[in-house]
Amino acid sequence: MVVLDAVHRVQAEQANDLACRWNCKAGKCGSCSAEINGMPRLLCMTRLNDLPLDKPVTIEPMKAFPKIRDLVTDVSWNFRVKKKIKKFKPRAPDAPDGTWRMQQDDIDRVQEFRKCIECFLCLDVCHVLRDHDKGEDFIGPRYFVYTAALEMHPLDTEDRVPELKQSQGIGYCNITKCCTKVCPENITITDNAIIPLKEHVVDRFFDPVAKLLAFVGRK
Repeated sequence: MVVLDAVHRVQAEQANDLACRWNCKAGKCGSCSAEINGMPRLLCMTRLNDLPLDKPVTIEPMKAFPKIRDLVTDVSWNFRVKKKIKKFKPRAPDAPDGTWRMQQDDIDRVQEFRKCIECFLCLDVCHVLRDHDKGEDFIGPRYFVYTAALEMHPLDTEDRVPELKQSQGIGYCNITKCCTKVCPENITITDNAIIPLKEHVVDRFFDPVAKLLAFVGRK
């Protein structure tokens, strides 16, 4: 029995009005995110026999988002943030037949990021959002993954680096890797997405050689 099964039994036998969001029950839709014994997890992928049952199992809504009712939280912030990120902008075709040429390694690099199921567990565990309520200044690990998938795409030409530094607040992340630890799809969020984006920002705005070259270029 998984925790979601237990929640459904409680709904059927004890609390018919218990609110819980779920959909696929296969760990692929990200709907049933909650906190089990204080740890952000998917209800449908957490087995009861993997938990210490010598004391009560606690199930709580994600703390990083406003609670609507019981285990259901308002995650609409995520969709507002996603709309603010610049969309994919492909370069012109570079082959006579109107197609593009890409290296397989460049394609493979971004495939990991496409595994995200938008469960928002990485956002729930992120201390910048959970403890410091920086949602207006910080887009969080899920959207750094989304941005990295665009920035590292071999065909993309859009420039998102200024926004990463300013309005999206990548500097707030101190790479504790807590987001990577809770990802049910095992995406290496910190090492493969956030750190490379931080390097882009540092190269653009803080590298003394780059700043000198930019100054000379303006002259």
